[in-house]
Amino acid sequence: MNTKSKTPSETAVEMRELVMPIHTNSLNTVFGGTVMGWIDVAAAMVCHRHCGKPVVTAHIDDIDFIAPIKMGYHVLIQASLNYVGRTSMIVGVKVTSENPYTGESRTTTKAYLTFVALDDLGRPIKVPELIPESEDEIRRFENAKKRVSMKKEVRNSMRNKGEK
Repeated sequence: MNTKSKTPSETAVEMRELVMPIHTNSLNTVFGGTVMGWIDVAAAMVCHRHCGKPVVTAHIDDIDFIAPIKMGYHVLIQASLNYVGRTSMIVGVKVTSENPYTGESRTTTKAYLTFVALDDLGRPIKVPELIPESEDEIRRFENAKKRVSMKKEVRNSMRNKGEK
């Protein structure tokens, strides 16, 4: 296992996709599930780069579909590690579509995913520390820490009321 602490910039990933007819619905825009798949792959690669171990998606905290992506457009998927717990990692992902003919681009999707690193037997394993450096990385780290805390509060409140 990679035990060396890393910065978000050391493990960030950028992927590009070209929207083909197989990716689109009857409106000639990308299926949401296709975008979710691209997001999941990019986020997993970030986590692989951080911990050097197999990872699994544990939770999709939030996904916002802001604008459609048209057939023929280029898609930029940017993913970076925002927060690390003991065995889990939270990745922020931003998807941007680009019109290849005009150069116009816009943010289309944002998401936060939690991954867990696994040992050779498929059990959660401790991950290296994250060292945010820039103001933006520190802000994302603090925001993710707040989301983790709020999620725990909601989970505990629901358990106290007998819900799952």
